[in-house]
Amino acid sequence: MRPADARSSARLAIVMKGYPRLSETFIAQELLGLQHLGLAFTIYSLRVPTDDRSHPVHDAIDAPVRYLPEYLYQAPLRVRRAWQHVSRNPDWRQGYQAARRVWFKDFRRDPTPNRIRRFGQALVLAAELPDTIERLYVHFLHTPASVTRYAALIRGLPWSTSAHAKDIYTLPEWEKREKIADMQWLVTCTKANVAHLKALAGTHAHKIELMYHGVDFDRFSGFERDLGERDGRPASKPVRLLSVGRAVEKKGYDVLLAALAALPDDLDWTFTHIGGGAMRAKLGRKAQRLGLDKRITWAGACTQADVLAAYRNADLFVLASKIAGDGDRDGLPNVLMEAQSQGLCCLSTHVSGVPELVIDGETGVLVAPGDAVALSRALETLIRDPARRLALGKAGAAHVRRHFSHAAGIRRLAGRLGAPEAIVSS
Repeated sequence: MRPADARSSARLAIVMKGYPRLSETFIAQELLGLQHLGLAFTIYSLRVPTDDRSHPVHDAIDAPVRYLPEYLYQAPLRVRRAWQHVSRNPDWRQGYQAARRVWFKDFRRDPTPNRIRRFGQALVLAAELPDTIERLYVHFLHTPASVTRYAALIRGLPWSTSAHAKDIYTLPEWEKREKIADMQWLVTCTKANVAHLKALAGTHAHKIELMYHGVDFDRFSGFERDLGERDGRPASKPVRLLSVGRAVEKKGYDVLLAALAALPDDLDWTFTHIGGGAMRAKLGRKAQRLGLDKRITWAGACTQADVLAAYRNADLFVLASKIAGDGDRDGLPNVLMEAQSQGLCCLSTHVSGVPELVIDGETGVLVAPGDAVALSRALETLIRDPARRLALGKAGAAHVRRHFSHAAGIRRLAGRLGAPEAIVSS
């Protein structure tokens, strides 16, 4: 554990939409890596977590967590005190006026209650940041970055962002351009994201950098698979299919269910889904209508230890990512990297950053997003061919270890955030 005095004198504030969250282990992995490299930080969360559990990695992070008022009406006195403090403080008055001008400009283009809430949260964040804080770093370019931007203006602090997927592709172009212009730098986790953001950034394109989240191989150590006998024949054991991801539109589980329903009747398989999500009940009803419910296990949200055990027990990992109606899409799902680290053959789609990891026919198999027929054919081929699954799984494991290590990225990030140079370069 880091000493209490080091925590209280943190020079870095990290802002997130919600913390801790079971579905964002990649962020927790990053925080723990920064902690190991000597960075003291305080976490500011816009929401209180709704998950009833956390991962062991969360327990290892000893940074203090401060929760901003999720809804302003729930803490009117706290918001009012913050507004009075920042608007009357002579050291912050100029910054407050600048932040208010920026907010009014944003509000005219986005006159929503959410935009009002962002400014109220920013007032509280700016008022309650200790004087020791020298910089702000935020995960997600949409709401959390708005709160961070306004607060940074008030306090006259530099800020930077880690952008991912939904926060990039559901945000108006004007907002992305203006935020990039204001921040010091931005890291993002796929080449596709980099290209998209640089095309918008103009003279600020140099601020944008590729930084894969990667896999922490201390926690996802290698796993040696054998050929096995599971090939989908009824006389053998069923082939175990697995997917890990939230039940939301962009994950393509409706397409996957259609693909499973189209598999030949003579194939013997089971499917396990791990994850929560708003569409979970709807998908369960669809599986029942398709006559698949006896083959499917809906495991819900699980701990990282349970997810790791599931990777090692499965024969084929499937993630049918697609672009949602509102433009939301995956970046480079960490679950694919985790599955590959365990030598598990992966079947996914040509979306966003997925082809940067899964090279079709070499380290896994890719099909067109939203194409249930192509997905079903690929499923059948891989179910019937355990030797190909094993070969692709081994190639995927070698590829992810060679190119997607968590350690390289976290040292670069720590250096940007002010970690001692001797520690970062060691």
